Amino acid sequence: MFCHVLVLPPRLFYFRHMSILINKTQFADSMYRSFLSHAALAGQETDSMRLIQLLSGVLTETLLLFDDPDEGLEASFASLSFMMDCKPQDGPLGPSALPPAYMIDYETEQGRALARTLFEEWLDCAHEFHDLVIFAVHHLFMRMEEEGQPRQETFRIFIECATRSLAFEIAAQELCDLVIESKIGKDGWSLAESVSGLSAIAGRSLALSQNACQVFDAPSLPDRLDYVAHVMTQEAVRLGIPAGTDWRFGLAANDCPCSAPYDLITALEPSCREFFAAIQLHDLMDQAVACAKAAGRMLAVASGGEMPEIEPVIAKPLAMAAMTETYKTVCKEAAVVSC
Repeated sequence: MFCHVLVLPPRLFYFRHMSILINKTQFADSMYRSFLSHAALAGQETDSMRLIQLLSGVLTETLLLFDDPDEGLEASFASLSFMMDCKPQDGPLGPSALPPAYMIDYETEQGRALARTLFEEWLDCAHEFHDLVIFAVHHLFMRMEEEGQPRQETFRIFIECATRSLAFEIAAQELCDLVIESKIGKDGWSLAESVSGLSAIAGRSLALSQNACQVFDAPSLPDRLDYVAHVMTQEAVRLGIPAGTDWRFGLAANDCPCSAPYDLITALEPSCREFFAAIQLHDLMDQAVACAKAAGRMLAVASGGEMPEIEPVIAKPLAMAAMTETYKTVCKEAAVVSC
């Protein structure tokens, strides 16, 4: 993607150049204030972790304007490293250094939405917009260091969050393509089976992740299951499915036997695991979020438009039931083994 260059006489070029610089400065200032405003807590205190995740989402959205977002991500990190004159903190992160994957997805999606709004205001070269984002990120990291947070630590957390944000986006699209090409195209799956299969694998991945299993009474859900389900619902809503309270309508009561769709899981899970290995997304909670995001997109395909294949009032609880029933089944099996 390239910007068009307009050749002007020297005097006109000077005034145009000065005007562009002024516009860039004003826009960068507006961008800077927007970031701080969205990351502000009560009393205008800035939530540093929320700000880092917000900026990660903004960067992700700018990279999706280009053909190779993966390469753009690495180039962005290299630019920031040069501008800050430092490398990210080395070594393993502590267990509580990063927010859970579902929280990273939520906060980075807020950043992506903000980036889309800002780019609509900019309406100029995508490369210049990306450069302004990098400039603002650098400036904010320097400010955070002045307030006591070392730049190396901030940079490392930013890298982790931005990498996950882009991975979730790419994984969601690739998983949808995988289901469409392999299961719908070759095995004759319906859209309902596709939504249920992805939702079920999200529930299974969550249940198998560390310390995630928890007994619950329907329709209330354990916190982690609720958050992962929220990833799915919000992805569907962003793509046009009506928001509402009918997601949990008709969920099975506790005295009903668990009915995880193991036929769908067995058919789809090996391909999903192979894909996650290829993109090095090994954490089960990360995989649960990616599958939930993909399920939300497939749900939007199945229930969107004027003549949906599945009415939203049916598709929404169908997806939720596949996720929750699989989660319960895995957790009950684990409880029996532990006894």
